[in-house]
Amino acid sequence: MYVIRNGIIVQPDRLLFGYELVVEGDRIAAIQRQGTLDAEARGFGIIDAHGGYVTPGLIDIHSDYIETVISPRPTVLMDFPTALFEAERELLAHGITTMFHSLSAYAHDLMDVKPVRQWDNTEKIIALIAAAKKTEGRNAHLIRHRLHLRLEIDNVHLVEQVERHLRAGEIDELSFMDHTPGQGQYRDIEIWRKSFRGDITREEAERMLAEQQAAPKLSFEQLDYLAGVAREQGIALASHDDDSLEKLELMRELGCTISEFPISQEVAAAAVERGMATVMGTPNILLGKSHSGNLSARDAVRAGVATCLCSDYYPTAMLQSAFVLHREFKLPLEQAFAMLTINPARAVKIDRELGSLEEGKKADILVVREVAEGQRSYPVITATLVDGRVVSRMWYPALPSMSARFATDAATLAETLADEEVR
Repeated sequence: MYVIRNGIIVQPDRLLFGYELVVEGDRIAAIQRQGTLDAEARGFGIIDAHGGYVTPGLIDIHSDYIETVISPRPTVLMDFPTALFEAERELLAHGITTMFHSLSAYAHDLMDVKPVRQWDNTEKIIALIAAAKKTEGRNAHLIRHRLHLRLEIDNVHLVEQVERHLRAGEIDELSFMDHTPGQGQYRDIEIWRKSFRGDITREEAERMLAEQQAAPKLSFEQLDYLAGVAREQGIALASHDDDSLEKLELMRELGCTISEFPISQEVAAAAVERGMATVMGTPNILLGKSHSGNLSARDAVRAGVATCLCSDYYPTAMLQSAFVLHREFKLPLEQAFAMLTINPARAVKIDRELGSLEEGKKADILVVREVAEGQRSYPVITATLVDGRVVSRMWYPALPSMSARFATDAATLAETLADEEVR
């Protein structure tokens, strides 16, 4: 049992000042005026936020980071169970308490041949994540592990295997991808060619281009069948790299409710208008541009056509992006965090339990401060709770932080407004 005090509680639509958050068991028991609970008398542990932010744990619905940990070099495969433990410690350090590990199922990827993406290895990872999920709360893992299977439509031989994993409850999100050059992420063939970084000749690139474009693809009927199985199981469906309104409509016909990395602002806006979640990458937020030359996540956020943010391939960017959007682009902090918490939770249908700080919900909680270093400040996590358990503590020097100064100013303003309302 814990009470978290002296922090700014970040909810989806507002910041709460002068409140404390009470955790009992694995749930948020109360959010109440600070000092309401006599913590010492009742034996509650006290977590002091020191003027920082109290936020939900971050929910990452698209990241292939686990592949990097398993395979730090293209031809190297480390021990899979060890890699999962090592990955979760890194994810935890960046505030990610629910991770949808995104595994790619390609028939063959001429651009990026990796043993970790061979189907037999993919199935080993699926089994590992399924076991962690099944024993959640009773095993040695610190975060919630989920599986996002990214099915490339050139993988025409996997329909039965994917169906089996869907029906077994081992897939928590399914996306359909098409990385054929000339459309989607690589609609600009030159960007596709440049991705080889001079490793092959132009003639070899042309041969590979023709081979990929001619490769057999899953039919609409096959995709619709798998989508139907996913819908029966209540599994979220996502499209990927939507580059036209026609493709977006086709994906909606399949039941996709998520559009990952829409290529243009027009397509992103159309997805939002149709009630779909749109997912952009946080590395894109930090870099200020897409590494493929497509829609900038910053531009998408400014235009109001990005609803969710994911780490994609760089977990460090998740927490950092919220503060970049808040400090540099004046986005209200609660809106920035919503794109990392409640919005992705809704997109993958886990928002009844996770994604926001509300009474009765699971106690997946971060305590975040901004520590100063020179002329800059950096968000850091000082405490993390998952299922009401403190799974991580980090002790930073008790130096003035931007969050502490912001808390003081905002709390003063909030008290002034409250006094005026009373009068």
